[in-house]
Amino acid sequence: MILKGSQRGNAAKLATHLMNMQDNEHVSLHELRGFMSEDDLHGALKESEAIAKGTRCQQHLFSLSLNPPQDQRVDTAIFEAAIELAEQRLGLDSQPRAVVFHEKEGRRHAHAVWSRIDTDTMTAKQLSFTKRRLMELSQELYLQHGWDMPKGMIDCAAKNPLTFTRAEWQQAQRTKQDPQIIKAIFKDAWQRSDSADALKAALEARGYYLAKGDRRGIVAVDYRGEAYALSRWSGVKAKDVTARFKEVEALPSIEEQKQRLGGLVADKLRSHAQELAAGHKKLRPALELRRTQMVERHRTERTELAHLHKHREAREAAARAARLPQKGLGKLWSRLTGKYSELKAQSEHDAWQALRRDQAERDKMIAKQLDERQRLQEAIKKQREEQLQELMSIRQQLANVMLMKQGKNPTIMPKDAAQKLRPQVRSADRARETRQGQGRERERSRGPNRGFER
Repeated sequence: MILKGSQRGNAAKLATHLMNMQDNEHVSLHELRGFMSEDDLHGALKESEAIAKGTRCQQHLFSLSLNPPQDQRVDTAIFEAAIELAEQRLGLDSQPRAVVFHEKEGRRHAHAVWSRIDTDTMTAKQLSFTKRRLMELSQELYLQHGWDMPKGMIDCAAKNPLTFTRAEWQQAQRTKQDPQIIKAIFKDAWQRSDSADALKAALEARGYYLAKGDRRGIVAVDYRGEAYALSRWSGVKAKDVTARFKEVEALPSIEEQKQRLGGLVADKLRSHAQELAAGHKKLRPALELRRTQMVERHRTERTELAHLHKHREAREAAARAARLPQKGLGKLWSRLTGKYSELKAQSEHDAWQALRRDQAERDKMIAKQLDERQRLQEAIKKQREEQLQELMSIRQQLANVMLMKQGKNPTIMPKDAAQKLRPQVRSADRARETRQGQGRERERSRGPNRGFER
């Protein structure tokens, strides 16, 4: 289970993010502990912010995300145990806490938020070495549950070379490109070239043209006008880029390169790209309709189960209360004989067992819905892959036209573009599919409700 934490301020913004129903298919406020507000996350975090104003602490919250392996079905009890362990390791015991579950694209993860303010001393809890402590706990959770540990967690040197940051992901999303493919392009071009001219030619063959950036050194500009920092996307240090390019000033500026590219791009290929995008927009609603209908049906099923649990809990609570003598000689005699204590202990035990039963039923429903959602996600991923290949083909055609306008011969045929860029990504996909299959086998062999066995 990957654990990532950070100190935060701005309680209202964090609460809005955690309860965001637009970017998540299911959002569940699982727990509010230590707050006056019992069912409102915004109110609870604003309460924490109000208390923090009595101190000089600006980042009065600590936010933790818990992401289990993609191929595993993790019960709520396992999430709760991981949150408790993280709380102890970070020294946030008994601090006010909120827990929220998110589901999206067939995956479930959790967020936990603590208030750092100790109301007895009106000081903030000191958090030191949080990254190292969370990494150690994450490794323990992988070993404890028998999950396949990521190579980067075993050895930092074995980290996936195509791993990208959030900024890189967002930039790739703006241009509707797979960030792994983009990074593979830059890394392949850098490794295959031994000079600035060779690198320039290798990138131009892929549709990226070097330019002098304003603050990011050397960048590559594509036909959309999007600029990519060469060092970041190639996975090398800035000093290595500087060492290879001795005459940076000879490169055109970003604006000059954009104007030049605008003149090179053929109008017909632009229309092809627009037709391609329009065609995919016509195909997308079919899957989107299935997704939205599935999400609404799953929400209805969960609401109905919650109502069932609520009514059953009320009936069972009334039945447990009826066991205990309420007044008169019967209550006095039961206390004297010790019968009252026995009945009370039995009622508490039955209530705890009912709570575990309800949680097991919720976990079973969620697991079933996640399996159904992931099957739909496979169809969505297939459509995205087809769109990616077509877009890469259009990109390569544009790159070839630009090369021909410069009097050069195209080196890669459009139909081979996407396939030639896939080797590194394809091997990672096969390994992930193997892990998912092994994970499903382990899940079937373990059986349900394993989270309560401990």
